[in-house]
Amino acid sequence: MALLGPIAWRTPPHHYGPWEQVTGLLAEGLASRGVDVTLFATLDSVTSAQLDGVSPRGYADDPDLDGRVWEAMHVSHAMARSGQFDLVHSHLDWLPLAFAKHCDAPLLTTVHGFSGAGILPAYARARSSYVSISDADRAPELDYVATVHHGVDVGGLPFTNAAGPGLAAFGRIHPDKGTHTAIEIARAAGRPLTICGIVQDERYFAEQVAPHIDGDQVVFLGSVSPRRRAEVLGGSTALLHPIAFDEPFGLSVVESMVCGTPVVAYKRGSMPEVVDDGVTGFLVHTVDQAVDAVTRVADLDRAECRARAQQRFSADRMVTDYLAVYDHLVHG
Repeated sequence: MALLGPIAWRTPPHHYGPWEQVTGLLAEGLASRGVDVTLFATLDSVTSAQLDGVSPRGYADDPDLDGRVWEAMHVSHAMARSGQFDLVHSHLDWLPLAFAKHCDAPLLTTVHGFSGAGILPAYARARSSYVSISDADRAPELDYVATVHHGVDVGGLPFTNAAGPGLAAFGRIHPDKGTHTAIEIARAAGRPLTICGIVQDERYFAEQVAPHIDGDQVVFLGSVSPRRRAEVLGGSTALLHPIAFDEPFGLSVVESMVCGTPVVAYKRGSMPEVVDDGVTGFLVHTVDQAVDAVTRVADLDRAECRARAQQRFSADRMVTDYLAVYDHLVHG
């Protein structure tokens, strides 16, 4: 079978790249179970699967690469080989769907999130089966064969039982992710805050985040490596996730819980599916409720937080779920 991965970044990514991260873990898991899998990704990707592609590296890392051009050539190359596979599993956005008629194998698309309502016609008209990453992120216009929650590399996220007093905020620096709200919560709770993530909205960062960064009470580390991410998450009292949009999934939320660090999240999108309220964190609606939740996370058992997250969100579980979907599509 073929995994059609994204090419914004290398697979697995050096820093940010959630779609690449999930695709890479799936490729590793499938290969470890003896599946003959080809990963279409950037040519500098690292995988146990067979690697194929056309883009030398991620276009988000190289300003000389036009992402529109290289992504189109990437999809075209994979489609040209599609007849050699029993199934093509796409982890890209809408572009492969525009060429679904040229796919000579059954096409499965994991919808990692909709960038906007304008791309829905590509999904609605394409000859593809769909998997959602949460029940909350399903579009009523589409039929889905399954929901498969993302899995994470549990081994790369060591458990930390004795956390420090600080809080963490992970994710794109964007109004949707509520970085400014996390700062407000941390300040009201009297806790230092460490922020990690790529700056996706420069104006928002300059106006609502940067003025509060002092290197003491509010620290900004930018995009961090997987190892550093685990260190920051594991060493925190809680992860703040005060989102201002309906989160499709929330990988950082799961990574935090696997480290044993509970999550205080706004109850939107996938959060009620991902966070077990009172076990792996608390679901809230307001800043005041979040501040109160921060005072209560010490009552949660960090070992139980990790155990529950590991049970629900391991990469191994994700691979098992996808194998069931593949079997259904290929064999009926």
